[in-house]
Amino acid sequence: MKAGGVNVVPGILSVVLTLGLWFVVPIPDGVSVNAWHLLALFVGTIAAIIGKVMPIGAIAILAITLVALTGVTNDSPSGAIKDALSGFSNSLIWLIGIAIVISRGLSKTGLGNRVGYYFIALFGKKTIGVGYALALSELIIAPVTPSNTARGGGVIHPIMKSIANSFGSSPEAGTSRKIGHYLALVNYHINPITSAMFITATAPNPLIVKFIADATGADISITWGTWALAALLPGLVCIALVPLVVYAIYPPEIKNTPDAKTYAQSKLTEMGVMSYGEKVMVFVFTLLLLLWAGVPALLFGDDFIVNTTAVAFLGLSILLVTGVLSWEDVLKEKSAWDTVVWFSALVMMATFLNKLGLVNWFSSVVENNIEHFGFDWPISVMILVAIYFYAHYFFASTTAHITAMFAAFYAAGLALGAPPLYLGLLLAGASSLMMSLTHYATGTSPIIFGSGYVSMEDWWLMGFIMSLVNLTIWGCVGGLWWKLLGFW
Repeated sequence: MKAGGVNVVPGILSVVLTLGLWFVVPIPDGVSVNAWHLLALFVGTIAAIIGKVMPIGAIAILAITLVALTGVTNDSPSGAIKDALSGFSNSLIWLIGIAIVISRGLSKTGLGNRVGYYFIALFGKKTIGVGYALALSELIIAPVTPSNTARGGGVIHPIMKSIANSFGSSPEAGTSRKIGHYLALVNYHINPITSAMFITATAPNPLIVKFIADATGADISITWGTWALAALLPGLVCIALVPLVVYAIYPPEIKNTPDAKTYAQSKLTEMGVMSYGEKVMVFVFTLLLLLWAGVPALLFGDDFIVNTTAVAFLGLSILLVTGVLSWEDVLKEKSAWDTVVWFSALVMMATFLNKLGLVNWFSSVVENNIEHFGFDWPISVMILVAIYFYAHYFFASTTAHITAMFAAFYAAGLALGAPPLYLGLLLAGASSLMMSLTHYATGTSPIIFGSGYVSMEDWWLMGFIMSLVNLTIWGCVGGLWWKLLGFW
């Protein structure tokens, strides 16, 4: 039931939860009044996001307003509003916002479709080859597509559906199992992996970087290149396994697909030679990747280090000057501005929860409970990560989950003796890989699930199986890779 712009029932529950924590629940020893009251606002905000009380940007505006009016971060009214708006000064937030605008060029120029059809033309003779073509297409565009929903649901999924339809595989005809069921599962389960591979592959990743830096006093500052290098091997192994694992669990009825290759080639022929806009997009993507990876600094020294967010602004500037994107395109990219608003609010609240000591208190609670088992840090970290990961069954937003739990679980793992960078990379990977679990886990899932190719039972079973595969790869292959790289 809606009243105005609010979903009433989850809205009431969010308010009751906030007021209950504020006025009813006793403040634990070691927690300040302001910290507890900010926690009440924070929990209410997360509950509102999970319950979809209002659009997430609108919820963020309410959160900023309440922090400013209640003065939980600062007794001075002018100081309180300054604190409430402090998230907008975070450069990582603008990195994601600008990168989302840049990724608009994928759809506007048609480059995203060209990449997808190109790989299908190369590998599309067999169904499993089409699966790998979809996977490679996701991987290629992931570094410059901070919206995993736009990437998996907006670019790759329409290509996947067109391939399935070309083979007469559709939910309406009851023929999903021909090929569409298989391709839809591959389409989805690649998305969390590519999201885990780059800071710029999904919106909450920069928030993780900030949490890790805050917890370690900036001793661990993960750059774009460090993240990409760390995730390279476990990510590629996971990507290599997804089409095979899905094929083993749910084999398609159609095994050979020579027509897919022909179909993709016809689409490429229809698109013709690369347009001016596509060529500029390729240049910009290449430039961004080289600068984000720190190649100039490696070749010419530290004087050539460029700020990651400044690089994103450079890319957007080139697209504006060349006319590939217009200012109208920038203004119309609602998801970018929406992300800047809600991300700023959540970053602000999480930052002050840390400053007020709440995160340290909660992490000590988690640490003490795990410590009772008496395990060494490797086993303790496995328990910690498993709890963090499978808690996502109760979340419909990775952003809400990460904001609510990451900082505390990271601090608890540090206290249990885990190497800081190893723990950070493992939890960072888990933060995207947990998208695999349910049909509501992230924005991509309802798009692909909603197309009707996969039943809920099959979706959840495949999600649980892939969670075991991905966590094992990230923990074992990733751990050995990070050891080799000297990260721990």
